Amino acid sequence: MITLKSAHELALMREAGRIVAEVLAEIREAVVPGVTTADLEAVAERIIVDKHAAIPSFKGYRGFPGMVCTSVDEEIVHGIPGARVLEEGQIVSVDVGVIYKGYHGDAATTVGVGQVDPESQRLMDVTAESLRVGIEAAQSGALTWDISKAIQKYVEGQGYSVVREYTGHGIGSQMHEDPQIPNYHAPRIGARVRLRPGMTFALEPMVNIGDWRTRVLDDKWTVVTADGTRSAHFEHTVAVTKNGPEIMTRL
Repeated sequence: MITLKSAHELALMREAGRIVAEVLAEIREAVVPGVTTADLEAVAERIIVDKHAAIPSFKGYRGFPGMVCTSVDEEIVHGIPGARVLEEGQIVSVDVGVIYKGYHGDAATTVGVGQVDPESQRLMDVTAESLRVGIEAAQSGALTWDISKAIQKYVEGQGYSVVREYTGHGIGSQMHEDPQIPNYHAPRIGARVRLRPGMTFALEPMVNIGDWRTRVLDDKWTVVTADGTRSAHFEHTVAVTKNGPEIMTRL
């Protein structure tokens, strides 16, 4: 069911989003060669739980064991934090969700570990820009597929591919609400949903250097590119307003 959020609900989502943004800002600073993905998880716990007494959305969600998703190089999403040591030249995508007084914020970023090669930097730049393009398309009166088409057109115009099995989504009192918002033009998936003020979405393009196809590792969570090429992931929680889209997951 697609819901319109009240002013009170939007205020709670802004606070959840602010906490998410704080976590990601500190994690970006923490990503250096030699840290483990468990160290990034510890940053999230310190801010979400210890500082703000909020709830990490991901911990225990459908059995997921972490507070954050940490996905390295060819890993697209849902990487499990643990003992893995980050190395110079890698890229790591970090996805964070927070529940504040019953409402969710959800965002992701991809960070280079030390110095990265030009192709990896370009991948991250293109993915971040594709999110900006998608957010700009989230105007009141537009259709959800306008967002999808904008992301796909930009990414493919840069010579990359967008992941198709995993999509953006509505968000609010639940982490995943209707409608789904693919990062490519998929007329059968929420195509005719018209955007109205008070709708809130998590927009999250996942972009691959190579083919868009994916596979899931034996841990049943970590999604990787089928061809082994690198992938990047950027995400914001966004509200539709009469004055244009509002990014709720930034400081």
